[in-house]
Amino acid sequence: MKNKTKEEIIKIFDLQPHPEGGFYKETYRSGELIEIKSKPRNISTAIFYLLEGKDYSAFHRIKSDEIWHFYSGEPLEIVEITTEGLLKKHLLGSDYKTCKPQIIIPAGSWFGARIPDKKGWAFVGCTVTPGFDFEDFEMAERIDLTKKYPEFEDIIIKLTRE
Repeated sequence: MKNKTKEEIIKIFDLQPHPEGGFYKETYRSGELIEIKSKPRNISTAIFYLLEGKDYSAFHRIKSDEIWHFYSGEPLEIVEITTEGLLKKHLLGSDYKTCKPQIIIPAGSWFGARIPDKKGWAFVGCTVTPGFDFEDFEMAERIDLTKKYPEFEDIIIKLTRE
């Protein structure tokens, strides 16, 4: 993957535009189900995700834990507002002195992602447990999120869409 362009990766893996920004493709949905609040849910799901430097993954949250895995490209900064109201910045990448190859975002946290080097791109994967369901996906509203967390207004403006 190291010598591939983002266009080649998008084509090879048949990635499609994602509502939060970037491109994705679901690669796994477990056949086994569990009951959550009287609703059957897949135990786990996984996707490939590619983000270009000029784009960003807008703040959103889901009702499951999400594990991010780094594959190739530039480091990816994941910005998290925890359920306790703390701001955390994680760097996902292959330079183990400054980055981690895997990041876990707990259920209910608001999070978005961007590439510090705007000229690059990052190819990553996400595993969600219990499995991802768009019913559990909530895109942040800029006004609401800044009212709740005014101390994080600058980053919220950068990682939300109007």
